[in-house]
Amino acid sequence: MRRISLVVVVLLLIIVGVVATIVHWGGHKNVVYIFPGVTGPSQPTTPPVRALPTSWENYAKGSSSRLAVLLTDVDSDWLGIAHGLKAIGIPFVITRAVSSALKHRVVLVYPLISGKVLDPDALRALANHPQQGGTLIGVNVLGGLNKVFGFDEAVAAHNHYEIRFDGSQRITAEFSDPRESTIRIASPTNAAAGGGAYSYSNPRTSPIAHFEDGTAAITMQSYVSGRAYAIGVDIGHLLLKGYNNREENIARSYVDEFEPSLDVLLRLIRNIYLEGENSAVTLGTVPFGRSLAVALTHDIDYTRSIENALVYGKLEKSQGVPATYFVQTKYVRDWNDDVFFNAHGVECMKALDASGFEIASHSVSHSRVFSKFPLGKGDETYPQYVPFVKDAKITKDGTVLGELRVSKFLIEHFLPGRIVDSFRPGHLQNPYSLPGSLVATGYRYSSSVTANNSLTHLPFQLNDNRETRAEAKMYEFPLTVEDEKPPKMIQRLPEAIDLARKISRYGGAFIILIHPDVLAEKFEFEREFIPAVKDFAWFGSIRDFGNWWSARDQIGVDVTASGNDRLVLLTVPKGISGLAVQVPPSFRFVSADPASVRVSVKEGMVVIKDAPGDLALRFRAKD
Repeated sequence: MRRISLVVVVLLLIIVGVVATIVHWGGHKNVVYIFPGVTGPSQPTTPPVRALPTSWENYAKGSSSRLAVLLTDVDSDWLGIAHGLKAIGIPFVITRAVSSALKHRVVLVYPLISGKVLDPDALRALANHPQQGGTLIGVNVLGGLNKVFGFDEAVAAHNHYEIRFDGSQRITAEFSDPRESTIRIASPTNAAAGGGAYSYSNPRTSPIAHFEDGTAAITMQSYVSGRAYAIGVDIGHLLLKGYNNREENIARSYVDEFEPSLDVLLRLIRNIYLEGENSAVTLGTVPFGRSLAVALTHDIDYTRSIENALVYGKLEKSQGVPATYFVQTKYVRDWNDDVFFNAHGVECMKALDASGFEIASHSVSHSRVFSKFPLGKGDETYPQYVPFVKDAKITKDGTVLGELRVSKFLIEHFLPGRIVDSFRPGHLQNPYSLPGSLVATGYRYSSSVTANNSLTHLPFQLNDNRETRAEAKMYEFPLTVEDEKPPKMIQRLPEAIDLARKISRYGGAFIILIHPDVLAEKFEFEREFIPAVKDFAWFGSIRDFGNWWSARDQIGVDVTASGNDRLVLLTVPKGISGLAVQVPPSFRFVSADPASVRVSVKEGMVVIKDAPGDLALRFRAKD
């Protein structure tokens, strides 16, 4: 009897030590892979609550060389303007005072110009600005300054869905691609959902852009040395539609195509700023002044992918390019697939990490209904957290916080000293709570939407709850090209290279998703794509690009003049490498302070190799 008891004890110990525990649930048999002795995270996450609105005063400081945003309604979508200007690299200040705004040569009045929001003295002062050599940009010019902007009346309409630019004008000549010369502002089948727009009747000069019905969308009135531009669409509202992934079928495709609608509007404002401010200095959008930022990413969400990833890693290492591997910590066998985050999977992940690649989270369950998950309590832990995917429409016991905190914990547990910064949800399922939940669980970067649905090929800062009032300390790197759309990826290589070249014309980002579930055509695509763009592209992981972009996002740019001398002051709260500063063609570089700062000088650009903190660049402007 004693011997039998001993055998039973030994068998029990073997069962405890085995890596899989059978769990019965709703008639389905799940295998939960148990790593002996692993449990966590030990500290709970405080669930995010609705954030307080961001104050426009956060953006109130800066010199007169910056673009001034005169805010005429604090309850508007001005945060879209702020995030858009940061993305395109235009230094700006926001003010509520007309007198402060008019100290700047270029003034953007948002969200409207009207006698209802500006008194007669303010309207007169603004009217004088372009006549005295300044540049005035009015969004939704509804009254009081119609003559200054050169039209008769603002005509409200809820059926406009496109803006078509006149490429014969210098300010818009660069919008040469059909997707640039015509941009979307609403869905053609539901234009009213776009929020409406204003056309401008009887413009005195040829508009620089029309709506789809031929009425004036953007006008320009020239003075001796100043200009006044009237824009008939709420660009802040449109920017937030894209950034908040609420574009309501505005995009002309879901992925894999050129969709620069927001970028064109931001580039237009940049062109106006460069034209109107003779000391305009802007920030480049790609590290080290390259033309295109490329991030190779792989979603490991299938049994074979974990081993195939090593083959992709060898290719990337041989080409000298980084990559990000989004790893699903799949320790539950369910409808989706078998377990692959097990002892073998961990060893493969460690090998990728040892090769220098970023390991990021791709959730626990990879559920197709992640966007409908409840938030959770923030106390979810491995191995007790067991989300079960029953089918494409049903996942049981999953929470947003559980997916984020448990996957992050497991990856960091098996990669001691590493921090998981980046997240991508399965199937790009994007719950409204995701930005705040990512911040709460310690992430810094997201790649959760497509560039097409975001209407931009630039990274951008996210807002809390994907709404309009409060920004989140989280940056989005939207996906450009993926591998699931037919035909096979290698057959789409010429189109992908062409798309990369289009986006490189204005320093955009090119985020590629390749699932390493197969080799063959996907592997061939990557092997041929890398050398095809390497001459003009910078390559980095999502973390690499995120660290650079988030540091750049905080930089202040101010220019002072004394005779022909120009001093560019850069406020750099966080150290950055490869910062590109774009300067007027008339600027000739003289020196940097501190002198130890290494720079390389190109025509119209200075690239700062390492900027550990605040610095000054001295230039001499040609007469």
